[in-house]
Amino acid sequence: MSTAWQQQVFALDARYNAHRAKNHPNFRTLYIRRRNQLLREFGGGKDSALWKQYLRLRGILLQNRYGSSFDQMSLRRLSINTRVSPESTAQLSDVDSFNKEGDLSPCRDKSRAYSGSNLFDNYYSFVNVHHIFDQHSSAVTMVKFANNDRARLCCISNDSTVSICNLLTQPPTLECIMKGHEREVTGCDWSFANDLIVTSSLDGQICVWNTSNYKCIRSVRDSVPTELLSCLFHPVNNNIVVAGNIKGQVEVLNISTGIKLRNNVGGKVLSLAFDSSGNSLWAGNDLGYIMSFYFNVNSGKLNKHKRIFVGVSAAITNINWRAWISREARDPSLLVNIAANMIQLYRVTDKGLQLKRGFIIEHKNQNSHIRSTFCPIMSFRKGACIVTGSEDSCVHFLDIGCESVMNAAVNKLQGHSSPVFGVSFNYDESLLSTSDQQGLVIVWKRDTKSQRE
Repeated sequence: MSTAWQQQVFALDARYNAHRAKNHPNFRTLYIRRRNQLLREFGGGKDSALWKQYLRLRGILLQNRYGSSFDQMSLRRLSINTRVSPESTAQLSDVDSFNKEGDLSPCRDKSRAYSGSNLFDNYYSFVNVHHIFDQHSSAVTMVKFANNDRARLCCISNDSTVSICNLLTQPPTLECIMKGHEREVTGCDWSFANDLIVTSSLDGQICVWNTSNYKCIRSVRDSVPTELLSCLFHPVNNNIVVAGNIKGQVEVLNISTGIKLRNNVGGKVLSLAFDSSGNSLWAGNDLGYIMSFYFNVNSGKLNKHKRIFVGVSAAITNINWRAWISREARDPSLLVNIAANMIQLYRVTDKGLQLKRGFIIEHKNQNSHIRSTFCPIMSFRKGACIVTGSEDSCVHFLDIGCESVMNAAVNKLQGHSSPVFGVSFNYDESLLSTSDQQGLVIVWKRDTKSQRE
């Protein structure tokens, strides 16, 4: 139980951290890392009553120190435990006792919503923060674990660099920072064997990196560079890379020959997703449209299939494909983030896409590239989970099989102090990595005991 309280204290510190030493971001990062270290070293063995009192007093002190700059709604959010149970909900509800208005109903309503989806309450709980990386000086817009690899994580940033971290060394280490782009890096993908990484950038370059020596082995850029916004390896033929650009084009690049083929989608192509066979490709733009293609591997040509409007003219910042997500839903599915405060889940059919569910998250800024992902382990229990970033600085777990959308919330991780962009699980779900607008990458450790239960 003490680990849950530790995370509440860490979340409280993280939320105030944006107001601490405003002109010295490196100091803020150093401070929050040290706080996390102290909580892990000296936070064990204390009972809930002491934690409750400490959290209450620290909240009062921080509120007095920084005044009204701290959102009162954030104080209410502290009452939602990262590992929700009826017992812990009751204990944490007293945290709001320092709320001047004394209104506890929003907290209670949220707690009931979280408790309503009890199939995954313990299954997706996290015991602590495994590590914090701060190697980037600007927003980390995407993080991605290597295929079938528990340890290696790729991070891309608006500071024009790409980094690779190893999370299972003691302590976790930064393996390298790869430099070669001249502007913000917008997309990345691992090859099937994890021996290559492809990245795209606003400088118009597609770079292919060798992960054994961290060198750029191929760089392709047009004579008149076009800003690139997304990229993917073909899942079967890693000699082919697909990228989306600011002119609304989907580019197919043969790495060996340098030959490019283009197909128009319209708008700005912000997100891409292949199915596992590589025969189908989906591209999302900033106007609220998803274009599906048939891909001919032999010729490298894309043939347009369907154009789907998601219901609102807003940026589609992420698309994820999954063959099947649970025992009840064995149809191929697409998970779509839309900058209109929503996530949509579609069933993939021969006729196109069929909307199954919609969820509300905080995501309004068209330039916030919020991402989500399916939890990687196929579930034979009832329901299935997704995890998503959000502009409220939290990481949200949602049960997409829940009958009521109001009760879909399973868990919420608090630790970032700015919008959360990137989310990525490793293949066995033991570690979750999240990144934010300030360039912080937090690695969360899964509670394996509750998973076995």
